Formats: sequence, C-alpha cells, structure tokens
Amino acid sequence: MKKIILASESPRRRELLKLAGIPFRVEPAHADESALPGESPKGHVRRLALLKAQTVAARRGKGLVLGADTVVVVDGIILGKPASKAEARRMLNLVSGRAHEVLTGIALVDAATGRALSAVERTTVFVKPLSKKEIEEYVKTGEPMDKAGAYGIQGLFSVYVKGIRGCFFNVVGLPLPRLFELVKEFL
Repeated sequence: MKKIILASESPRRRELLKLAGIPFRVEPAHADESALPGESPKGHVRRLALLKAQTVAARRGKGLVLGADTVVVVDGIILGKPASKAEARRMLNLVSGRAHEVLTGIALVDAATGRALSAVERTTVFVKPLSKKEIEEYVKTGEPMDKAGAYGIQGLFSVYVKGIRGCFFNVVGLPLPRLFELVKEFL
C-alpha cells in the first residue's frame, strides 16, 4: 500500500493509522472548521473532511490524501473542541447522564485525478451521570481541551462511559473499518 497523506495534526489519528499498519505522512490542511448556517452535523463533518483532503491534494498534485473531522452531537448541537475550561465544563454537563452521537466524516482524494470518496460514521456513546466535582477534576487534567465534546473515550474519561453502539475507533477520531473500505476502492 502506498503512503497516505494525512491532512490532520491529530495525534489520535496518527496513533490509529499506526495501529492499523497504514503507512502515512502528515500534512495538515489548516482549514476553517466553522459550521455553515443551517448545516447539519452530518453535512458539516463530510464537508470538512472533503475540504481538508482537497486542500492538501491541490498542494501536492499526487498521492492519496485523507481528510477527517469529528464532532460530538447533543440535541442536534455540534460540540467541537472547547475553547476554554468553562466551555469544556458546559460540554461535559451536556453529555452527562445521557446518550449522544459522535460523527466522523472521512474523505480520500487522489491528488492526481481529483477522484474523491467520502463517508460519515455515526456512533452512539452512553455517559454515566457526572457530578460537578467529577467534571471539575476531569477539566483540571487538561485532557478535554483538544477533543471534540471535551472528552477522550480512550483516556481518563473512559471510566465515565457506560457503553457505545457503533465503532469505538470513530469516537477516538478515525473509523478504521470504514476507512479501510474506502482505501480498497483506490487499490
């Protein structure tokens, strides 16, 4: 398999690609991740994944480029990465004691031909009720600050997750089984 160009600086996506044995190099897209007015969460992650992959593909001219974007969705509201500790607390209060969805859009673009494939993976996450003290202690760890929805399922937050329905890797930030399906289309 040829090396994939990962249009992301996410350390979790790098770890997952290594775990799956997929060779890659990193070239971040640095795209504006703001939601468009009236954009659905599914449309948002698909658009951003394609935008990131196409941005890097246009710079490279050759190679297979992977773009991805992950959000947490509660009551139709997109929760990206918190900009402050106060925002992290607010997000954690929103997911506390309930189910929510994690959506990841992935896109592969062949830089030489412009051929693009994309998909959106959806996973439901069930979180136990969190006390104010638990939220505060978790925010103090710093872990929530670079993660969609202000938590990392693979880290300290794992003790608060009652269960999931769907792909675990999607919640971490890259649905490996779905990615593999798309990669096979380019082989």
